[in-house]
Amino acid sequence: VYYWKVQSLSRRSKRHVEKKILTFRGNKTFGMLPGLEPYSSYKLNVRVVNGKGEGPASPDKVFKTPEGVPSSPSFLKITNPTLDSLTLEWGSPTHPNGVLTSYILKFQPINNTHELGPLVEIRIPANESSLILKNLNYSTRYKFYFNAQTSVGSGSQITEEAVTIMDE
Repeated sequence: VYYWKVQSLSRRSKRHVEKKILTFRGNKTFGMLPGLEPYSSYKLNVRVVNGKGEGPASPDKVFKTPEGVPSSPSFLKITNPTLDSLTLEWGSPTHPNGVLTSYILKFQPINNTHELGPLVEIRIPANESSLILKNLNYSTRYKFYFNAQTSVGSGSQITEEAVTIMDE
């Protein structure tokens, strides 16, 4: 079985096509293809091999892999601290592995003895790339947990900490 990735369905990037070959012994009529990437288009063909060598290829068969969960957002940057607000900026995942549906931001205050306060969760539309968090406590450290989602589920999260300023 010869198979190769034609394209990612998330991006229209062209890249070097690397054909992979998987050999099955005997008269098997099915098998598993390892190492496929989510939300991608592939082609494959099958060839029979005997003592005389490799026969002609079957017609190419096109198939698509289903969506997966995204990789973590490429970055999370926290800027513009004021008494009661912080600005968050982020980059989309390097490998969306599907159609992004939203981002999930969770955050909580950290007190002077490093105890964590109540966790707040916010769902952010997938087309956003920044958010101003308002009504925070002044001179307080916050811990942020941030990840992206597809219809399949949440990807891995990145974390960051930031502090609102003491006085303006």
